[in-house]
Amino acid sequence: MKEQLEGALPKGIGKPAQRALASVGVSRLDQVTRFTEAQLMALHGVGPKAIGIIKAALEAAGKSLSKDA
Repeated sequence: MKEQLEGALPKGIGKPAQRALASVGVSRLDQVTRFTEAQLMALHGVGPKAIGIIKAALEAAGKSLSKDA
């Protein structure tokens, strides 16, 4: 159970961004690592605030967004 909580999307991401991420099959933080920042920004509903929250959460977990397009 604890692992599921750690993998959940971070708090503070708005509903539009959550829906946009869900539309590409992302429901956990670790799933975001297969996308680049540009790919996430291209999703309707994902903006700079959501990207910042995601990047900070990934960094805290020792992970990062994909570098490959």
